[in-house]
Amino acid sequence: MSALEESKFESSCIDSISEVLQFLSGKWTFLVMTQLLREPQRFNQLRRNLGNVNTKGLTDTLRNLEEHQMLNRLVFPTVPVTVEYSITDKGKAFSKVFEQINHWKNEWDSPVQQSS
Repeated sequence: MSALEESKFESSCIDSISEVLQFLSGKWTFLVMTQLLREPQRFNQLRRNLGNVNTKGLTDTLRNLEEHQMLNRLVFPTVPVTVEYSITDKGKAFSKVFEQINHWKNEWDSPVQQSS
């Protein structure tokens, strides 16, 4: 990459990357999004699927993602109230980033060779 290309990369990407990472930096954010990319889920279903997430951590993550329009929160008027979370089009578009992360990992993460 030439100095000009590097400068262009920095000016066009660094601010955007920093901004996105600010609202996606939560511990459970990416895992919640990958779960919702599979299917809409209720709170307890998400909590079970994520394993050791605590209620407060999941609640904070869901609120943050909803605030940034990455997921929808649909409330059903049942007793008790049922809430279902689903990914938005904006959230689905982010799945391309996950695909690129997976591609990069597969390309560069070679298995450790064990010596005999």
